[in-house]
Amino acid sequence: MSQPPLAERLRPTSLEQVIGQRHLLTPGKPLRVAFESGEPHSMILWGPPGVGKTTLARLMADGFKAEFIALSAVLSGVKDIREAVEQAQIIRANSGRRTIVFVDEVHRFNKSQQDAFLPHVESGLFTFIGATTENPSFEVNGALLSRAAVYVLKSLEDADLDALISRACERELGGLQIGSEARAMLVASADGDARRLLNNLEIVARAAAAKQVTEVDVELLKECLGDALRRFDKGGDAFYDQISALHKSVRGSNPDASLYWLVRMLDGGADPRYLARRIIRMATEDIGLADPRALRLALDAAEVYERLGSPEGELALAEAVIFLACAAKSNAVYMAYNAARAFVAKDKSRPVPEHLRNAPTKLMKELGYGKLYRYAHDEPQAYAAGETYLPGGMREPGWYQPTPRGLEGKIADKLAHLRELDREAGMAGNNGGRNPGKK
Repeated sequence: MSQPPLAERLRPTSLEQVIGQRHLLTPGKPLRVAFESGEPHSMILWGPPGVGKTTLARLMADGFKAEFIALSAVLSGVKDIREAVEQAQIIRANSGRRTIVFVDEVHRFNKSQQDAFLPHVESGLFTFIGATTENPSFEVNGALLSRAAVYVLKSLEDADLDALISRACERELGGLQIGSEARAMLVASADGDARRLLNNLEIVARAAAAKQVTEVDVELLKECLGDALRRFDKGGDAFYDQISALHKSVRGSNPDASLYWLVRMLDGGADPRYLARRIIRMATEDIGLADPRALRLALDAAEVYERLGSPEGELALAEAVIFLACAAKSNAVYMAYNAARAFVAKDKSRPVPEHLRNAPTKLMKELGYGKLYRYAHDEPQAYAAGETYLPGGMREPGWYQPTPRGLEGKIADKLAHLRELDREAGMAGNNGGRNPGKK
């Protein structure tokens, strides 16, 4: 008969065997206190794959001598939830034992499915433990979330994964030796995921046994795993955390950090087209008119990638990211746009002033459309000092406040000069004294 997977054979049977999560499991830490309290409570275990969520739920059941009912939100429905409730009722009636209902990937259940647990959690029929890789604030119903403590599990550190390799080789793999470079590559390929590490290790161990070798080197590792040595993280909170880190590194003017996060995401299988769109956004949000070349370079990088594809086109994305990180920063356009949107959303619909209206017909001209418009090119310095362009009765809002950085410093100087011309004309805020000009 075939053996269970290596990850299952090595599943800890006590808290002392758990590798990682020291911030929760060392004496005095929250989850350790929960284990030692003598009273189980409902909880959500939130963390990336392969960090021990299922293991901790099983240990909780063992620690409290409770029946353990496991559901997968990927495979289960309301019928399975109903059967779990009935099973818990039978257990309590027959033995009086506690029941722990564990729901893996709980974020996959919809609102009505999650609501089905509420009355039984409140009545104490069972203790609910949910596991999720997604932020429970967004993916778990507020009512259920309010009745459960949330424990955040972290990816395993390299030292934890290295210790797990040693444990597996000693206990299950007959003392298999793994070279230091190959071991480092195995650890890196797991990206903090113990299950992924053990699955990869099991594949390599089988290949080593078939070749009758007792030590795994880099060549055997590449032969067995190939692309599996690359780290894939295309979705979930980790993905958005990384794009956030990229954006903030660019905003923080750190080209090396910006390049690191870009390459991390590319190496992790992120769509370069998605990254190109985000880079364009960075150019408009964080650089704007401080260096208008940034937007053009970001657009060019996106076009270059479309023409060349991977991996050649990725160099253009790297060039854009480094340029954006080094460019002068300004969010003045971003702030002005948001302020204007907020104003328009709550303001009334103001008419266009007559002197700004188009007058393509005789009737419109007779109505005075465009009559008092001053053609800027006919004015001194090509500027109609004192002219107004906002609807009547609307004050100058001052949304755009250029920074002194980069080109925007020169823009600020120019705008200050034009406002001075307005003051000298003595016409700010009114339309008097216009000279008819070109349309």
